[in-house]
Amino acid sequence: MKEFRNPSNIHEPVGSYVHHIEIKGDERLLVISGQVGMTRDGAVPDDPYEQLGIAFDNIVHNLHAANMDVKDIIKINWYLVGDFDPAKRRDVILSKLDGHKPCSTLVYVAGLAAPMYRVEIEAWASRAD
Repeated sequence: MKEFRNPSNIHEPVGSYVHHIEIKGDERLLVISGQVGMTRDGAVPDDPYEQLGIAFDNIVHNLHAANMDVKDIIKINWYLVGDFDPAKRRDVILSKLDGHKPCSTLVYVAGLAAPMYRVEIEAWASRAD
């Protein structure tokens, strides 16, 4: 069982996340390596927001392969390169999370594994069977 919490003695989250998630009992844990904005056929679009959407879709494909879905994500790390409009970035992220609020960290970095990548997302998920 997962308990999603925002302790009352610290600030409310300023985005689509919770401060912590406690896992109790027997659950499967899925750790997903960083996913980039590359399609199945190897294409990487120039548009960073399109990359953001594709990278998150790749997270979802990993979840589905483990019989999980977005609501099973407990922790997500977003790594972004370059300038992203905060409102547009937030809109893409919120649309992909579909109201789910996992623990989340967003970091701007100087670069990723290859210069064409503008986004990398890693995630942890858990589900009781």
